[in-house]
Amino acid sequence: MTRTRKPVGRIAFVGAGPGDPGLLTRRAHDALVDADQVVYDRGVPESLLDVVRAQAKEDAQFTPAEGVPGDVAKVLISAARSGLNAVHLVAGDPFGHDSVVKEVQAVARTAAHFEVVPGVGQAEGVATYAGVPLPGVRTAADVEDVGTLDFDALAAAVGRGSLALAVDAGDLAAIRDGLLAAGVDGTTGVGVTGDGTGETQYTTTSTVDSFVAAALGFTGRVVLTVGEGVGQRDKLSWWENRPLYGWKVLVPRTKEQAGAMSARLRAYGAIPCEVPTIAVEPPRTPAQMERAVKGLVDGRYAWVIFTSVNAVRAVWEKFAEHGLDARHFGGVKIACIGEATADAVRAFGIQPELIPSGEQSSEGLLAEFSPHDEILDPVGRVLLPRADIATETLAAGLTERGWEVDDVTAYRTVRAAPPPAEIRDAIKSGGFDAVLFTSSSTVRNLVGIAGKPHARTVVAVIGPKTAETATEFGLRVDVQPPHASVPDLVEALAAYAVELREKLAAMPAKQRRGSKVQGPTALRFR
Repeated sequence: MTRTRKPVGRIAFVGAGPGDPGLLTRRAHDALVDADQVVYDRGVPESLLDVVRAQAKEDAQFTPAEGVPGDVAKVLISAARSGLNAVHLVAGDPFGHDSVVKEVQAVARTAAHFEVVPGVGQAEGVATYAGVPLPGVRTAADVEDVGTLDFDALAAAVGRGSLALAVDAGDLAAIRDGLLAAGVDGTTGVGVTGDGTGETQYTTTSTVDSFVAAALGFTGRVVLTVGEGVGQRDKLSWWENRPLYGWKVLVPRTKEQAGAMSARLRAYGAIPCEVPTIAVEPPRTPAQMERAVKGLVDGRYAWVIFTSVNAVRAVWEKFAEHGLDARHFGGVKIACIGEATADAVRAFGIQPELIPSGEQSSEGLLAEFSPHDEILDPVGRVLLPRADIATETLAAGLTERGWEVDDVTAYRTVRAAPPPAEIRDAIKSGGFDAVLFTSSSTVRNLVGIAGKPHARTVVAVIGPKTAETATEFGLRVDVQPPHASVPDLVEALAAYAVELREKLAAMPAKQRRGSKVQGPTALRFR
C-alpha cells in the first residue's frame, strides 16, 4: 500500500516596510498571497493589513502576534507541520527586530522550510518620505527597547552624518535626555514624523532641545531624524507636499466605478471616500435586450453605441447568457463615449471604431458621427443600449442624420441607499474638502440621499451638463476640466489645489488668517 505523503508547509518572515502598501516587495507580496496563516505585529498599519487581506486566500487566517518570540515561533512551526504556509508579518525589516531574530533562530533549529523576506527599514523609509536625507555616515535603527541604546555611539553618528530612529512616542523624552547627556548640541535639527508613509503622515521640525514639546500629541511609533539632513526638508519634502495631500475627497460612485479615480486621487495625496449614489439593476422586462442581442447576431445593426461602462457590461452579460462571445460582433462597428467605456470594450478583445476626439458627450459623438449613406451603409440601423433615464439627445441626433435607432433599456439606475450617518453629517458640515461629480445623476442622487455639500467644499464636475445640474441645486462649481474624463477631472482638482496654495503663500499672514479659503491647503499656512 502506497502511503500519501503529508504536504510540508513553509514559513516566511516578511518585512512590511514602513507602512505604505506600495513599498511591499514583490517577493513579500507573493509570500502573503500564498499564505494560509498570517501572524502580524502591532506595528503593521491597519491600512496595509486591509490591502493584504483583500489579496490573500479566501480562507487565510490573520491573527495578531502575542507572547514572547518562542510563542510566535511555535505557532509558525505548528502551522508548517500541518502543511500550511505561515507568515510572520513585521513592520520594517525582519532583522531590524531582536525578537524576530530569536524567532528565526528557533525555527532554524527545526526541519521546517523557512525564508526571510527583507523590507524597507522603518527609520530609513520614513525619513525618505519626510524629505530628510541621511548623508554621510548614517545610523538608522528600529528601536524596540530604548534602554538598549548606546547614546555615545548615537552622538558620534550625529557628529559624522545623520541619525534616524523608529521609536515609541512615549520614549522621546528619554532619547532627548540621552542625546544631550552624550554631548549632542541642543540646537541640532530634529524631525519627528508620525504615521510615516501613511495618508496622514505629519512631520514637525525643531531642535534636540525642543523636539519633545514640538511632538506633543504624537502617539504610537514615530521616526526621529537628527542631523544636517533635517534642514533640507523644505526643498526635499515630497510626500506631504503632494497637491492634494490630506484632502478628504468625496467620490460619489460605486467601488467598481471609483477604482481608477480613487487611485489617481491617492497618487496626489488625497484620502478618497467612495459613496455609491446609484445602484444598477436589470431592466424590468428583458424582451428588448433579448431582441437586440438576436439582432446583433443576425447582422441587423451597422453600429452599436456604448455611452457607459454599465451599458457594455449589460450587453456582455446577455451575450454570456446565450453562450456568445466577441466573435458575434463581426461586421458591427462600435462607438464609445469616453475612454473608460472604450477600455471596457477593449477588455473583451474589441477595438472601437469611433471615440470622440473632442468633448466626451452625446454632442461630441454626434459631431463626428457620419450621416447615413444608403450606398456606403447598406445596413442603416444603430443599437443604442442605455440606462432607463438617458436623455434623448443622442437618439434624436442620429435620427436627424438618417439612421434608424433602436434605443434599448439595457439597465436601470436607481438611487442607492443613504450612506452612514457620519458620512451624511460630514457632507453637510464641511467634513470633506472636495467632491467630484462625474454625471448629473450623481449630483441629484447625492443631494437626495445625503444632503447638499457644505459651501466650503470644493465642487469639481466632469463636464458642462454636470455643471448645469450642480448649479441648479445651488452648488458653486469650482473646477471643470477642459476635457470630460476622469483623469482630467482629477488633474484639474490637483491644479486647483496648487493654485490655492500659491495664492495663500503670497498673502500676508493677517490675510491668510482671515481668508475664506478652506481645506488642508489653507490650514498649512495658518
